[in-house]
Amino acid sequence: MPKQTRTYLGRLASATEQLFRGEAIEQFAAICYRKFGDNAVQVLLITSRESGRWIVPKGWAIAKLAPHQVAEREAWEEAGVKGKAKKRPFGFYTYIKTRADGERVPSIVQVHLLEAREIDENFPEQKQRSSQWLPPLEAAVFVREPELKSLLGKVERTVLKPPKV
Repeated sequence: MPKQTRTYLGRLASATEQLFRGEAIEQFAAICYRKFGDNAVQVLLITSRESGRWIVPKGWAIAKLAPHQVAEREAWEEAGVKGKAKKRPFGFYTYIKTRADGERVPSIVQVHLLEAREIDENFPEQKQRSSQWLPPLEAAVFVREPELKSLLGKVERTVLKPPKV
C-alpha cells in the first residue's frame, strides 16, 4: 500500500485532542515589516534552524518580559532586526512543533507587528539562518502555516491604512 502524504491541516487536525486538553505550548513571534513611501511594505521571513522552512522570528516566553518584548528579542536574536513591537497581538497561528526528543506538540503562537527601525548584520543567529524581505502576499506563499499566511495577507492594509481623522 502506498504511503499517504498528510496535508498540513491533516497533521494539525491530529493534534486537536491535545489542544482541547490544554497541552499546547505557547510561543511569541514578530512579523517584522518596513515601509517604503506611502504605499509599499515588505515583511521579513527567516529560515528555521532545523528544517530550513520559511518562518517569522519566534520563541518561548522569557521571565519578566511581556509577549511583545519577547517578540522584539526574537527579532533581534534571529534576524538582527531592532524595533518596537505593538503591545496588542496582531493575531495567532498554530503549528506542530517537533521537540529535540522527537515529541510533536501543538504550539499556539501569539504574533506581534514590529516595525524594523534598524537592521544589524551582526546578530546572535546570523550564521544559522537565511532571511528575505518580501511583499506580504509574496511572503505568504512561502510559509506553510495557513493562519500565518492569513496574517501576512493582512499586514499591508493594516500598516498602510490612513490615519483616523
